[in-house]
Amino acid sequence: MKAAVLKEWGTPLAIENIPDPVLGTGEVLVDMVATSLPSYAAEVFSGERRYPLVLPAVPGGGGVGRVRAVGPDATRLAAGDWVYCDCTVRSRDDALSPDITLQGVSARGEGGLKLQRYFHDGSLAEQMRVPTENAVPIGPINAGDAARWCALGVALVPYGGFLAAGLRAGETVLVSGATGNFGSAAVAVALAMGAARVVAPGRNEVALQDLARRFGPRLRPYRLTGEEAADCRGMQTAASGPVDCVLDIMPPSVGTGVVRAALMTVRPYGRVVLMGGVGMLGGSDLALPYPWIMRNCITIHGQWMYPRAAVPWLAALAQSGVLDFGQYEVTEFGLDHANEAVAHAAANGGPFRMTVVRP
Repeated sequence: MKAAVLKEWGTPLAIENIPDPVLGTGEVLVDMVATSLPSYAAEVFSGERRYPLVLPAVPGGGGVGRVRAVGPDATRLAAGDWVYCDCTVRSRDDALSPDITLQGVSARGEGGLKLQRYFHDGSLAEQMRVPTENAVPIGPINAGDAARWCALGVALVPYGGFLAAGLRAGETVLVSGATGNFGSAAVAVALAMGAARVVAPGRNEVALQDLARRFGPRLRPYRLTGEEAADCRGMQTAASGPVDCVLDIMPPSVGTGVVRAALMTVRPYGRVVLMGGVGMLGGSDLALPYPWIMRNCITIHGQWMYPRAAVPWLAALAQSGVLDFGQYEVTEFGLDHANEAVAHAAANGGPFRMTVVRP
């Protein structure tokens, strides 16, 4: 099969033929139809992000395809089914503390790397082998819409955060990082889940206006000034009431001051979820005040990715139309042009934009 292979950090992807994956028990083979590239893919492939990924590897964090073959343990999946290939692979021998690898992307700890050595190659290929539970049916879709369905991979991340927070309909949410690709998806997901209003702080006035245009009065934009105390007060004012839940999904390049200002808007007994990359490349600690956390009964929850059930739940929201993937602007590339796609993704990040490779 044809695949894009990352052989060494900082080198272009090599487009070449590699052996077809071999199906094993507890696995599914999928013919990949579309896979999206994050805006920071070039930073991952250069090694700048320091993601644990054993090279050479076929990169790519999941995507949309059709089942080619299933193992003997599959009871409902069948050849031809449309599925989302979930890159979040969990070990099966520890239900309480499973090791995790993001297939074709990264891993957590030694256990995650051990898992990665088996579920190694990602979605930038004509076929992908995934654990049975990671081939999630999304129902019948039009083949022409497969690229837009790659938005599942973006929206699933903040959705996992809101599930961890126990977000309830009618609550007020603040999304720290709302003008980014994952942050704007978080805004859409929170509103689809029934949030009464979403506070969207950011520095990019054009992006803030675009969010307000898309989502109307339930979206409360706030232009960040860079002054921590003032921004905290300003975001609380924009909320027009208590902030029940804060989701931070800022990238590694952001300093902790802007994150801290957002987190400290939350009301007493409120919940904070940390899902971003702040501090991963060094820098100062978040340094939240102990008395404020304790006396206000603040819940702080770290969340990496999402539970297995999140994929069919979110797919159902999209199938119903409550969550609209049609608002994404999609640019498509063939597999032979994967390096051009990486460059395009880097230059065209931001809200509701996707760069998709069609293997």
